Amino acid sequence: MTGVEGVLEGFATIIVVIALGALLAQLRVLDLGAQVVLSRLAFFVASPALLVTVLADTDVTEVFSGNLAASFAGVVVAAGLYVASARLLIRRELAETVIGALCSAYVNAGNLGLPIASYVLGDVALVAPVLLMQLLVLQPLALAVLDHAVSTGPVRVGRLLTQPLRTPLTVGSLVGLALALSGVDLPPAVHDPLALVGGMAVPAMLIAYGISLRLGPRPGHGSTPGELAWIGALKLVAQPAAAYATGLLLGLDDAALLAVTVLSALPTAQNIFVHATRYDRAVVLARDAIFLTTVLSVPAIFVITALLT
Repeated sequence: MTGVEGVLEGFATIIVVIALGALLAQLRVLDLGAQVVLSRLAFFVASPALLVTVLADTDVTEVFSGNLAASFAGVVVAAGLYVASARLLIRRELAETVIGALCSAYVNAGNLGLPIASYVLGDVALVAPVLLMQLLVLQPLALAVLDHAVSTGPVRVGRLLTQPLRTPLTVGSLVGLALALSGVDLPPAVHDPLALVGGMAVPAMLIAYGISLRLGPRPGHGSTPGELAWIGALKLVAQPAAAYATGLLLGLDDAALLAVTVLSALPTAQNIFVHATRYDRAVVLARDAIFLTTVLSVPAIFVITALLT
C-alpha cells in the first residue's frame, strides 16, 4: 500500500511544480500565452506519448478489471443523483441537466489525474480506466444528449461515433493498449523518443496549471449556492464513496482501492466548461463547479489517503 509519507511526498512534488508555474507567471517569465502553449503541447503531444509508453508495459487485465467497474459505479451514482435532483427538485432543462451531471461526475483525469497517478499513486497506468471510460463512453453519450437537446435537426451519429478517435489522449491510450495486448515491443528508435517526449507531459501540465492560478480569471457570482454545494458533495464525497464501496465488494486489494477512490475524488474536468460554452447552457455553473471542486479536491484526497493508508 502507498504509505502516508509517500502520498505527502507526491503531493509536495506536485505543489512545488504548480508553485513554480505561479512564480514564473508572477515574475512575467511566462504569461497566459505560454500557458496555452504548454497545455496544447501536453494535450496533443506529450500525454499521448506518455500513455503509449506506459500502457505498452502494463498488465491491462489487472488494471481494467475491478478498477474500471469501481470507477464506473462512482460515475453512475454521482451523475444519477444529480439528474434525479435536477429533474425533480431544481427543474433544470435537459441540456443544463447534462452539464450539471458532468460537473458532478466527470473527473479531471488528464491535467490532474496523470500527475496524481504518477507521483501520489506511483503508477500512471492507474488513470487509464477512468480516462478511457470518460473519453469513449461518458463524453460521447453526453454530447449526443446535448446535441439532441439544443438542435432541431438530426443528430450526426457518425461524428459522435468517431469523436473519441479525434482525441489525442484516447488515441495514445488505445495504441498503448494494443501494444500491451499484442505483446509487441516498440523498437528503441521509436520507444526512446516517445519516452523522452512523454516525460514533458506532467511538468508541462503542472506549470500551465500554476500559470492559470496566478493569471486566470477568478470565479464570479451567478451560480445557485445550494446547487453548487450539492455538486461539490456529489463530486468529492458521493463519487469516491461509491467507487470505494464497489471496489470493496469486488475484492480489490488495498492499493487498488486507494487508487480508484483517489481518482474518483479528482475535481471536475476543465473541458466541461468548454462543452457548456459550446452549447450555451449552465456556463456559470460549470465554471464555478470546476473552481470549487479543484480547490476542495486537495483536502478531500488528503482525507481519503489518511483513511485508507
